[in-house]
Amino acid sequence: MSFDTRLLTGVGVFGAVMEAGNFVRAADVLGLTPSGVSRAVARLEQRVGVRLFDRNPREVALTEEGARFHARIMPLLAGLEEAASEAAGSAAFVGGRLRVSIDPWFARMVLAPRIGEFLARYPALSLDLTTSNYREELMSGADVAVRFGPPDESSLIARKLLDVPVLTCA
Repeated sequence: MSFDTRLLTGVGVFGAVMEAGNFVRAADVLGLTPSGVSRAVARLEQRVGVRLFDRNPREVALTEEGARFHARIMPLLAGLEEAASEAAGSAAFVGGRLRVSIDPWFARMVLAPRIGEFLARYPALSLDLTTSNYREELMSGADVAVRFGPPDESSLIARKLLDVPVLTCA
C-alpha cells in the first residue's frame, strides 16, 4: 500500500475533533468551517474503510473501530509533533563540547566574570578552556581561539570581537 498524504491531513482533523469534543469546536481550532471538518472526517472514514464516529446534532462519539484507530494514531501524532519540535529546536540548540584556546589576560578579565551566566544559558554545553600566551598553540586541538593583535597570515578565519584599550604604565 502506498502512502496517501491526504490520510495525514484527515488524521489531524480526526485528532482535533477528539480533543475538541465536536465538529464545531474542532472547526474553530483548525480555522475551518464545521462542514469542512465533517467532509474531512468523511474522507478519512472512506480511506480507512470504517466509520470512526457516531454523529448526531448534539454529540460526536467514537465507534469501536474509531476508538481502536484513535489509540493507534495518537502516539504517532505525538511522535510527529515531537519530531517537528526537535527539528525546530535543533537549530537553536547549543550543546556538546567546545574547546577554547584563550589569552590568559582575556580569560581572567573578560571571560571569567561572564562564564557563569554563559554556562547557565547553555547547560548542555561543556567548555574546555586552555590559556596560553603563545600564538603557536593557537589552534592545537581547539575549536575557537581568542587572541590580541592582528591575525597571522594563515588559513584560519579571523574575526574582530571587540576593541580593548590598553594603557601601559611604567
